[in-house]
Amino acid sequence: MKIPRRIAQTLINSLKGGVVPRVGLPYVTVGRKAEIDALLHDVDIIAGGGASFRFIVGRYGSGKSFLLQTIRNYVMAKNFVVVDADLSPERRLQGTRGQGLATYKELIRNMSTKTRPEGGALSLILDRWISSVQQEAAQASGLSVTDPALASEAEKRISAVIASLSEMVHGFDFARLLTLYYRASLSGDDESKGKVLKWFRGEYATKTEARQELGVNIIITDDDWYEHLKLFACFLQQAGYAGMLVLIDELVNIYKIPNAITRQYNYEKILTMYNDTMQGKARHLGVILCGTPQCMEDPRRGVYSYEALRSRLAEGRFSGQHKDLLSPVIRLQPLTPEEMLILVEKLAGIHAELYEYVQIVQQQDMADFIEIEFGRIGADEHITPREVIRDFIEVLDIVYQNPEIKVRELLGGDSFTYAQNAVLEEAAGQDFAEFEL
Repeated sequence: MKIPRRIAQTLINSLKGGVVPRVGLPYVTVGRKAEIDALLHDVDIIAGGGASFRFIVGRYGSGKSFLLQTIRNYVMAKNFVVVDADLSPERRLQGTRGQGLATYKELIRNMSTKTRPEGGALSLILDRWISSVQQEAAQASGLSVTDPALASEAEKRISAVIASLSEMVHGFDFARLLTLYYRASLSGDDESKGKVLKWFRGEYATKTEARQELGVNIIITDDDWYEHLKLFACFLQQAGYAGMLVLIDELVNIYKIPNAITRQYNYEKILTMYNDTMQGKARHLGVILCGTPQCMEDPRRGVYSYEALRSRLAEGRFSGQHKDLLSPVIRLQPLTPEEMLILVEKLAGIHAELYEYVQIVQQQDMADFIEIEFGRIGADEHITPREVIRDFIEVLDIVYQNPEIKVRELLGGDSFTYAQNAVLEEAAGQDFAEFEL
């Protein structure tokens, strides 16, 4: 398995730090086949003009963010546009001090495509759209791209896109801004293009400012930012993309809001988005929210405390031990010891290739490591892939820097045993603390 050094370094550093890398995930993806297949089925629905809404639920470190990034990379390769954001005290779905708008700004800032996977793809998408419209108009009319007469042909095609958006909520102003951007591109007016981009990014604070600079009477606010995501999804499909996928992580930050009324407003926003996608009011749009079991199921503060959501999302009577991956809520099951063994084998190979040494940790050492990890008291309930990965990379680092150390001696040492028990006790305490909130 030959991996570019830059990607190998990113993988090892990110995984050791407990965060999900944005690149190189196919090299370390293990398990989750059923969950990935279910989400990719949604992707096909979105590409066909439909919409989807999913919750991914799992404990801290169970692989929620990893699964999100895996889907993100896949759909970008399928010509989707992806926007993603992590919720925080400053970023919510609804707020009275701009928290909902802050989430929208973060989503647009992280707008990504296959050719711009790191984010910031908004201007690239608009310029690509204008270029494709001009090329199509040139082919249809037989005119040269530099011919001034081509502008009228291109405007006809743009008008068709605009007409399809104008019937949607805020669609008229959205379409008008697209026209302004097109005309500014033709005239080389970068200042006007910048103002349109500023509006699309939600950076106008007042309607007066937007009216003076662009001639539009609305701005994106806490209350209507989701409507503009729906507009973007329809526009992107018209611009040649397959659709748009919205990924929102850290749903637990809504669960932690101390004010009950504010929490309810955020859950009401989730209900609006859920109903829109499920009832066919949104097109070419997928939404995935990630959270912990507590932030979903807690009857006093969680998503299920909002009865309209609980009645739609709670498991039915026939679920039991069988997973229903076609339901709106996907619950991540722990990776098996066999799957974790495959994962550490991959990590050992990447580590050896990165630091250019003959692999020291052998197959039996890895099997012993997994046996010890899963043999701890409480491991069945509390061990997560994040903890196993961080421990194993630490073992690889120590053995690489100290070749005289035997892996079995290291794994059997008191310090390793104590550290593992401490991690499991901390995980159990964290679960109890969340339950008490």
